[in-house]
Amino acid sequence: MKAVVQRVQNASVVVDGKLVSSIDKGYLTLLGVAKGDSEEQLQKLMTKILALRIFPDETGKMNLSLKDVGGQHLIVSQFTLLGDASKGNRPSFIAAELPDRAKELYEKALVLSESQGVKTQGGIFGADMKVSLLNDGPVTLLLEV
Repeated sequence: MKAVVQRVQNASVVVDGKLVSSIDKGYLTLLGVAKGDSEEQLQKLMTKILALRIFPDETGKMNLSLKDVGGQHLIVSQFTLLGDASKGNRPSFIAAELPDRAKELYEKALVLSESQGVKTQGGIFGADMKVSLLNDGPVTLLLEV
C-alpha cells in the first residue's frame, strides 16, 4: 500500500464537469492499494497519516498534526501509484489490487479518517477524476506499508 500525502491550502475533485468533493486546509492523500494489502496495513497507514506533524507551529517548525490545526482530508484512489516502469516505457500495473478489493479498502480509508474526527471526503473510485490542489509548502510525503 502506498500513499502520497500532500499538505494543501485547498483541493478538489471534479468528475464529468461536476464538483464531487472539496476541502480547505488539510491533506490530499493519493492512495494506491497493492495485491494482498490488508485492513491491518490500512489501519497502520491511516493512523500514521493522521498523526503526521507537518503543519507549522507558532515558531514555523513542522510540529502540528491535521487534527491539531482542524484540517480536512481528501482521499483519492490512485492505482497508478503501483505502476512499474522499470522495464520499458509503458508501466505495468500488475502489482495493483483487483478493483473490488481495492474499492473496499479505499472506502474503509474514508471511514477510518472520518472516525478520527477529521472532516473527510473522497473522489469516485474508478472514475476519470480531475484533481486540483494548491500545495502548501510544498510539503509532500510518500508512505508505504
